Amino acid sequence: MLEHLYFPHDISTFGPRIDFLFELIFWIVLVVWIAVMIAMVVFMVRYRTRPGRKAEYIEGNSRLEIIWTTATTVILITLAIMSRSTWADIKEHGPPGDVFYKVNAKQFNWEITYPGPDGKFGKGELEMDNELHVPVNKVVRIDLTSKDVIHSFFVPNMRLKQDAVPGRLIHVWFEATEVGQYEIPCAELCGFGHSGMKGNLTVQSEEDYEKWLKDEYQQNK
Repeated sequence: MLEHLYFPHDISTFGPRIDFLFELIFWIVLVVWIAVMIAMVVFMVRYRTRPGRKAEYIEGNSRLEIIWTTATTVILITLAIMSRSTWADIKEHGPPGDVFYKVNAKQFNWEITYPGPDGKFGKGELEMDNELHVPVNKVVRIDLTSKDVIHSFFVPNMRLKQDAVPGRLIHVWFEATEVGQYEIPCAELCGFGHSGMKGNLTVQSEEDYEKWLKDEYQQNK
């Protein structure tokens, strides 16, 4: 529902789980906010100053405070457990990769390395800036790092956002479900050229991807 309002179109296998958590938190916060606003208006009207009315002291309601605190605690613990399961599957586990890449962030480009024709790194690698081509419906595995400062590898349509940290190698995965072109902006302020640090994710059919990769290998011999 919220995707049609302001979410970018989701093309990720794990996107629905992230959107569900976001929407759940959104509606909980919205309901609480509405309840608080109604209570404030009621209190302002009921306890407003009026001629002849004396001020009175109102003691707190311990039972109401316990109920409110307990309900809030239960909601937060439930959300934490639900989030932990989702983030563990995305950040810690994930399926085995089908295609592999290395992404090295620098001011102000994404340096992307494709494995050699044998599918391994170390010989005949293909390197380019800001152009990430992947096959659709395949698990993509990325080794992400940074050359200089902290950057953030962000693909809104993939619901993927991961900091690239100098000196650290961070593993990222996703699986795109639709072909198309999507932006890879940097989501961490990284210097004067931050706003222009944008890459392109091109999701292709497996046949088109293999043809594109073969042509690139031929051109870079």
